[in-house]
Amino acid sequence: MTRVWDVPVHDSTRVRDARVATEAAGAHAGLDDHRTAVAALVATELATNLLKHAGGGRLVIHLVDRPAPATSGPAVQISALDHGPGIPDVTVALRDGYSTSDASLGAGLGTCLRISSAFDLYSSARGTVAVARVDQDAGRPHTGAAGRAGGINIPLARAEYSGDAWSCVRSGALLTLLLADGLGHGAKAAQASGAAVDELPRVGHLRPAEILRHLHTALRPTRGAAVAVAQLDTHRGELAFAGVGNTGARLHDNGSWEHLISHPGIVGAQFPATVPVRSRPWAPDSLLVLHSDGLPSRWVPPTDAELLAHDPAVVAAAVLRDASSAATPVRDDTCVAVLASGRPGGRP
Repeated sequence: MTRVWDVPVHDSTRVRDARVATEAAGAHAGLDDHRTAVAALVATELATNLLKHAGGGRLVIHLVDRPAPATSGPAVQISALDHGPGIPDVTVALRDGYSTSDASLGAGLGTCLRISSAFDLYSSARGTVAVARVDQDAGRPHTGAAGRAGGINIPLARAEYSGDAWSCVRSGALLTLLLADGLGHGAKAAQASGAAVDELPRVGHLRPAEILRHLHTALRPTRGAAVAVAQLDTHRGELAFAGVGNTGARLHDNGSWEHLISHPGIVGAQFPATVPVRSRPWAPDSLLVLHSDGLPSRWVPPTDAELLAHDPAVVAAAVLRDASSAATPVRDDTCVAVLASGRPGGRP
């Protein structure tokens, strides 16, 4: 099941909460004491920056697996989201030792960049999104699925578990991204989406429609889930998509966005007789966003080419942040997963 620590950071007491949550995540990930301390330091610095420079924000902490068939353990992913004024010069702010305060040690973003397994940051007038990953292999950058996939997951009302989940596996030339939204929310919904994630490494060599049929069998003991499967054939440069249930998918190509429609039904309960599969060419600038129905149905996809070139987890976090507002409160767990081309995620 997807364990998430969602920490609002609006006063100094929350910095400690962020550190404690990250230490708990490190224990869940099986990190040793040193790497757990590294993750906690990154969370502390990001939380402190939220207070100092953005007037507050939120830290979202969860575990991210390396793409199967990798055997190393998961990373702790720490995402910082804010609606602050943005960072005027990101390059300068990422220099180790840089500070805007005479009283500061200057151990902020530069430290996060240096000690994280992977780190990326996007800032604009709408605010800043920073994503750090810390895993056990200090010398081997953790970049998600070869730098192509990333996501963020936020449970309803800061619950312990999210009923949504995402995962990515590689099988030869096939890179398969899955997003599952367990019916309802809470522990039973998390069991359903977790069953889909657990089954994916065993069926990643199959095509999307067959993957969904196998997942239907695996999810029968659960309450069921809406599931979307996107599979990139890296040799042929082709994307295949199939979905069952209420999930969303948007494909960015040649500067425009296209809806990819899922078929009605419930994986594990009411599976359709046929599952339509949509195929599209995959270009160097292509990008796919999968999301659960926790995201407002009329969310506006990003148009900033600079954002779309960032780590997929940063893109996912920015989509989630900008899609919600006080006028459209979140009424369910929310998960966003991104499949992207281009350079590996995380700045060198």
